[in-house]
Amino acid sequence: MKKLTLLLLSLFLSGCFSLFSSDAITVSNICTLMDEEVRWYQATKASTKKYGVPMHVQLAIIYQESHFKSDAKPPRTKLFSVIPWFRPTTAHGFAQATDATWALYKLKTGNTNASRENFEDAVDFVGWYISKSKKRSNINKNDAYNQYLAYHEGHGGFNRKTHHAKPWLKKVARKVAANAKRYQQQLNQCTSRLDKNSVWSFF
Repeated sequence: MKKLTLLLLSLFLSGCFSLFSSDAITVSNICTLMDEEVRWYQATKASTKKYGVPMHVQLAIIYQESHFKSDAKPPRTKLFSVIPWFRPTTAHGFAQATDATWALYKLKTGNTNASRENFEDAVDFVGWYISKSKKRSNINKNDAYNQYLAYHEGHGGFNRKTHHAKPWLKKVARKVAANAKRYQQQLNQCTSRLDKNSVWSFF
């Protein structure tokens, strides 16, 4: 009876936590997504102009972090290996920014009403963070591999080389770099068309 109760509680909690969750997006061609989400393209382009961070690097990091899911959160740990428990971090939204880092972003940029579930705010955050990685860790803004490592570990962690003890993280960073390269190639083929879409979009 006790095991059955735990199982039912687990199913109930899991259902509640996933309620109203947005769908993650699988991207094979970034041009197709940007064609459908014209405002996302505009926001990414604006972030590129503002921070000097290539679009393909920003988009590859966001894809890795949330698969373009607005309310993404880290999976919950499990109590007794059964009951969904606390999340390991406060990361949330498109960019998976933690509470503390998001608060710092809002303070430094003056974007006090920014929401992690808003793509425009999230991509501006990514551009801002990458520009800080250039200043604090001397990482080229076009270097998706090391930019992702600094994004994940924080500037202090990256400078202390904490990623060297995490082979799994380096593997993920290589995946981000590969996606960034693919997105760059794809965007080179469709930017002019996407720019035309932006001209005729309505808000």
